[in-house]
Amino acid sequence: MSTRTDAIQGNLQRIAGKIGENRYLKSVSEGLLLALPVIIIGALSILISNINLEAYQNFITETGLKTVLSLPSSVTISLIALYAVFCIAYRLATLFNQDGVVAGIIALICFLVLTPFATLDDASVIPVQFLGAQGLFVAIIVGLLSARIYVFIVEKGWTIKMPSGVPPTVEKTFGGLLPGIMIVTLFTIISGLFTLTKFESAHEFVYSFIQTPLQNLGGGFWSMVILVIIIHTLWLFGIHGTLAILPILYGVWIPLGLENLDAIAAGNPPENIVNTGFLAVLIIIGGAGATLALTLLLAFFAKSKRYKTLGRLALPPAFFNINEPVIFGLPIVLNPYLAIPFVVAPLTNAIISYSLMKFGVFPLVNGLHMPLGTPVFVNSILAGAVSLILLQVILIIIDILIYLPFFKILDKKALEEEQSNAA
Repeated sequence: MSTRTDAIQGNLQRIAGKIGENRYLKSVSEGLLLALPVIIIGALSILISNINLEAYQNFITETGLKTVLSLPSSVTISLIALYAVFCIAYRLATLFNQDGVVAGIIALICFLVLTPFATLDDASVIPVQFLGAQGLFVAIIVGLLSARIYVFIVEKGWTIKMPSGVPPTVEKTFGGLLPGIMIVTLFTIISGLFTLTKFESAHEFVYSFIQTPLQNLGGGFWSMVILVIIIHTLWLFGIHGTLAILPILYGVWIPLGLENLDAIAAGNPPENIVNTGFLAVLIIIGGAGATLALTLLLAFFAKSKRYKTLGRLALPPAFFNINEPVIFGLPIVLNPYLAIPFVVAPLTNAIISYSLMKFGVFPLVNGLHMPLGTPVFVNSILAGAVSLILLQVILIIIDILIYLPFFKILDKKALEEEQSNAA
């Protein structure tokens, strides 16, 4: 049995390792992570300018402060695709040991080349809708494709060579000139071809045929259930489940959250229940497996000295959603006693939270992507509603009840071992 388990664990680790080391997937996840400060700054601007207090809203509206407070979001969240395309191309080029800045700039140009202009009062303008969440999928495609072509051209040596003694900055500038011309020309042709179709632009094509169906699938109830099960099953075999599917979470769930933030900024209610904020605030409370509940049991109800000490050491980090002390200290990995609650607790959180929000009992999270280490309860406030703290408390109590019978078995076993050793 142990040999079979080791074989399964080894196979899963190899698969997850290949996924994690894939340069294209890494460039998407890490590139979007580079753009995270942009998202947070914009989200904070939206939160501050849309605090749901009538007196506050009247004051900032009458004094003109609302426009000022909303300004950061208009150049961050509303333009997130611009930041994303640069960061993704930058990261992919660096993973191939090439100049990431040049690749990022070329990708940004290519993205704008594909973006249709509109005429407004005899002025040529770029519709902001394609520069925000709606253009994020195009940004991912352009960032990957343009950067990979750039790497190919540079590795082939199709660049302008400068004589020795030329300053490095000048050498880099001319080194990226020929690849830039070739790549931008290619994307210009692609943009022209799309104008001949009924979609008229690459953005409309991608959004209609790829991004919208994928987000509908990724943001649905059953896809949420499947992803939660996959994440926690991988964790049980010692594989970081969240990192293993990070490209899916970032590629699909972040855009859903950004759409919520855009809706709030426009004065409309958010529409997407599932996003990365929903995962961080309501599903994995205390970390993967919703282990804050288990840590509370260890710290305050364990009779064995071993588990009580572990619980008290692990409790402070657990409130910051850091649960490695419990994951590897109990351990939870390959622990048959905790396999069931480790999957069932976050899955229960997901189902209950989704259902309550679906029927309007609790407000939807605003879509803010929570930085690693955001404390429990504080993340509810950042998610846009103080009432979500109540939902978190309810879920923690439910999680405690789920973990309780399994915790008792483990604690009793550990206590008997301690008593036997003492005797």
